[in-house]
Amino acid sequence: MNSLNFNYENELSKCKTLEDITGKGGFVQRIVKNALERVLQEEFNQYIDNNEGIYRNGTTKKVVKTEYGNIPVNVPRDRISSFNPEVIEKRNTTSDGIKRQITAMYAKGMSTRDISDHIESMYGTALSATTISNITDESLIYGKEWFNRTLDEVYPIVFMDAVHYKVKDENKIVTKAAYVALGITKEGRKEVLGIWIGENEGAKFWLKVCTEIKNRGVKDILIACIDGLTGFPDAIHTVFPNTKIQLCIIHQIRNSVKYINYKEQKEFVQDLKGVYKAISAEEGLNTLNDMYDKRGKKYGMVLDSWLNKWDNLSTFYDYEDRIRKIIYTTNTLEGLNRQLRKTTKTKTVFPTDDSLLKSLYLTINDISKKWITPYPNWGQTISQFQIYFQDRLQSELY
Repeated sequence: MNSLNFNYENELSKCKTLEDITGKGGFVQRIVKNALERVLQEEFNQYIDNNEGIYRNGTTKKVVKTEYGNIPVNVPRDRISSFNPEVIEKRNTTSDGIKRQITAMYAKGMSTRDISDHIESMYGTALSATTISNITDESLIYGKEWFNRTLDEVYPIVFMDAVHYKVKDENKIVTKAAYVALGITKEGRKEVLGIWIGENEGAKFWLKVCTEIKNRGVKDILIACIDGLTGFPDAIHTVFPNTKIQLCIIHQIRNSVKYINYKEQKEFVQDLKGVYKAISAEEGLNTLNDMYDKRGKKYGMVLDSWLNKWDNLSTFYDYEDRIRKIIYTTNTLEGLNRQLRKTTKTKTVFPTDDSLLKSLYLTINDISKKWITPYPNWGQTISQFQIYFQDRLQSELY
């Protein structure tokens, strides 16, 4: 079929079944072929007109993978093969539409094999795992730019935690930590500040993370919500000396329960509720001391952990209920981490750090599209922050 002589009514009259319209070589594919070849011819004509000494040399056949299946297209050619059409670049046989679908499916956690099967069943286009990997690799370029973007000067709250994955490293499979920092902006919206891939979680690497966050424009973090990793608060204070630290109460409870006799766990946790649900830090500490009197002989080591960390465990008592509910646990970040694990569970081992980073970036990019509304009653909450932190939180939002 000559695309220049394409007759819509005539081509449509040839269709007797749905397969004639949407199947291989059907009406839809013929329309796409006609449109592509017309655009290519127009682009080639302009190229010839604008470049003296370039002469036509017929066409070359190319099979283009589109949303509508594989379509053979005649691409104009010049004698020195210098023409590189924008609509179908050289060595590029996959349309942007399919690329977007592949990237979206990868972000949802589908394996390369499942993606290949889906694309083939939908469009009759067979793509290898390598092709799919190469297509999704393109997103990492934008991912690295996004991870290096300039951040806000002040974040009222930043949650920090790590998720662990298996990664190949020098022909060995090792456990690596994906360090995640999730901020709450002055507008009350969640924002992932970055992800860093490193060895097993440690305070030294968190110091590196905080330093990079500062280098990307952050001047102050009002409250940092973290787990009980030894040295973590010191790492934060080295970079942001005025930041208030809140250790995650839920992490502390989990770590405590591991050392409690199974039959006593329920009662022990019930006693701990009296600590973290107290009205004030003083009342909470009194309840903790009462627990020590009651259980100290058997579980003194566990309760010592609470007492030794009390300064950072009790920070949330200084604030009213709205802020308390946000900061006393890292559940906000753990919710994100659960989604990251869900979409990466099909990949038991990542071949490289970059492949892990790519998967996490695409997942976060997909999840964060839903983060369009601020925390409930955020206007009142940020007003409380302005009172507590005064000149450290300059806001013209309200």
